[in-house]
Amino acid sequence: MHTFVCCEYQLFSAMNRRTFLRSGTAMTALVPLLPGADEPRPAAPAKAARFTSNPDLPTLLPPARWPGTPLDAEGRFQNHEFPYRTPGGQVLKWMLQRNPQREEKKADPFQVPIVEGAEFLAMKDDVVVWLGHASFFVRLGGINVLIDPVFGAPPFGKRLSRLPLDPARFTGLDYVLVSHAHYDHCDKDSLQQLHRQNPRARLLTGLGMPALLRRWLPEADLQAAGWYQQYRTDERLRITFVPSRHWSNRSLSDVNETLWGGFVLQGGGRQVYFNGDSGYGSHYRDIGQLFPGLDVALLGAGAYAPRWFMAPNHQDPAQAVQAFHDLGARTLVPMHYGTFDLSDEPPGEPVRHLHELAAGGKLRGQLRVLGAGEVVRPGA
Repeated sequence: MHTFVCCEYQLFSAMNRRTFLRSGTAMTALVPLLPGADEPRPAAPAKAARFTSNPDLPTLLPPARWPGTPLDAEGRFQNHEFPYRTPGGQVLKWMLQRNPQREEKKADPFQVPIVEGAEFLAMKDDVVVWLGHASFFVRLGGINVLIDPVFGAPPFGKRLSRLPLDPARFTGLDYVLVSHAHYDHCDKDSLQQLHRQNPRARLLTGLGMPALLRRWLPEADLQAAGWYQQYRTDERLRITFVPSRHWSNRSLSDVNETLWGGFVLQGGGRQVYFNGDSGYGSHYRDIGQLFPGLDVALLGAGAYAPRWFMAPNHQDPAQAVQAFHDLGARTLVPMHYGTFDLSDEPPGEPVRHLHELAAGGKLRGQLRVLGAGEVVRPGA
């Protein structure tokens, strides 16, 4: 079956393209996207109508260099470098065309290796553990953090690789981080389960997200930051919200009403960067300059095909390597592949391309391709 998945347009997830087009859902979902978006238009430099931030949180850059997180004329968030355009005509084009990698994708035997067990939860060491897709457990300076927890599958989709442990084991968490509102990064059931198990854990996210998250977690201790703002946290761990090149929504009516981004975690003498969802951009160089000596960079390297459609929001493996170089990080841990079927490329293609780039001498630093549940020790 030719799977149609676009995690940005969650209504279309994991459906056969032709089946979707025959359904009434197709017309309901696509009509609002179509006017004025028949072809991709050149991106002009992003020009903000105004800027915003959380006045209760410190901004790491001076106002002359960073006046705040940019908003467009409608008060919606926007990328600081590349303005977002609703690609309605491109969505329809993608739905109507045949996946050129269809047969290759069907024949690809790749599966994410699973390293079962919860031993890392009892460790005292600084660790980074991939849980699949964009979900990570991180411990720095004795502080336990879970990033973008999604224990099941997005709506209409299925999970291709299982979790390496029972999520009931996630207790004793100090912070839960949510990078943005898209369903494959922000899952209601997972967040509610974690809150039941960790009622004192603080929830850290981007501006605009509290309106969504408080509906699910009205009693949660929640902080929302703009880009380059630092959360108020335990002194053993500093966490900063940083830009990514992306967008956000939960439906067709709330596009870019919530902010997207990544995180830099600093603790125990180590630094870990998580890029959230992102296309390639100059923000990587900027982040690397602000946080020199990053130990580990958790970078998306999947859900990138076809490039004419996915490039603004998801980088490919070569761009992930370039981003890694721009950051000046020591170890690259790729993510955002092999767990959900979100795009046209075969599931194992991102890993194969990364290994080819490393073998060809085009990657400066260490590449760690993890199994779900596998542990990386920052700085090791």
